[in-house]
Amino acid sequence: MSDQTSQQAHDEPHGGGLGTRLNWLRAAVLGANDGVVSTAGLVVGVAGATDARGTLLTAGLAGLLAGSMSMAAGEYVSVSTQRDSEKAALAVERRELREQPQAELDELTQLLAERGLSRDVAREAAEQLTERDALRAHARVELGIDPDELTNPWHAAGVSFLAFTAGALLPLLAIVLPPSSVRLYVTVLSVLAALALTGWWSARLGAAKPGPAVLRNTAGGALAMAVTYAAGTLLGAAGV
Repeated sequence: MSDQTSQQAHDEPHGGGLGTRLNWLRAAVLGANDGVVSTAGLVVGVAGATDARGTLLTAGLAGLLAGSMSMAAGEYVSVSTQRDSEKAALAVERRELREQPQAELDELTQLLAERGLSRDVAREAAEQLTERDALRAHARVELGIDPDELTNPWHAAGVSFLAFTAGALLPLLAIVLPPSSVRLYVTVLSVLAALALTGWWSARLGAAKPGPAVLRNTAGGALAMAVTYAAGTLLGAAGV
C-alpha cells in the first residue's frame, strides 16, 4: 500500500457516531449563518433609518434574543418529534421480534441480501446479528436508527441557541462599536467575510466545491442587507 493510500485510509472517518457529529456540526454552522444574516438585515435596516447607537443596540439585541429563542424552540419541537417517531419505531420492532422471531430473521436476511450479500452469507450474518442483539441489528439495517444514539432535543436546542447567538453577535458588535461614519461599511464587510467563511465550511462538511457555496451565501446576505437598508432609508425619510 502506497503512502498516499495509507494516509487516505487513515483519514477516512470511522465510528458509529461520526454521522451524528457531522450533523451537529453542520447544524451549528447553519445556525450561526442564520444568526449573521437575520441580525445583519435587522441592524442594517434600522441603520438606514437612524444612526442612534442606542436604537441600533436595542434593535440588535431584540433580534438576537428573539432569533436565538425561536431557533432553539423550533429545533426542540422538531427533534422531539423525530425522537418520538424513532422510539415508536423501535417499540414496534421490539414487539415484532418478540411475536414473530422467524419472520423477522427472514426479513433481516432479505435486507442484507439486497445490500449485495449472497443468500447464504446473508442468512449467516442475520443469524449472528440476531444472536448478538436482534433489536440493534433490525434498528440499524431496517430502520436506519442507532438505538444508542437517539436524537436529543435538548442538545439540538442548545446547539441552535448558541450557534445563532454567536453568529448574531458579529453584526451587532460591528454596528454599535465603530464610529457612526464607518459603522455601516464595517458591518457589511464583516458580515460578508463571515458568510464567506460559513459558506466555505458548510461546503467542506458536505464535501462540495466551496466556490458556489461561498458565492450563494455572500450574495444572499448582501441582498438581504440591501433590501432592509433600502426599506429603512425610505421609512426614515418618510419620518415613520
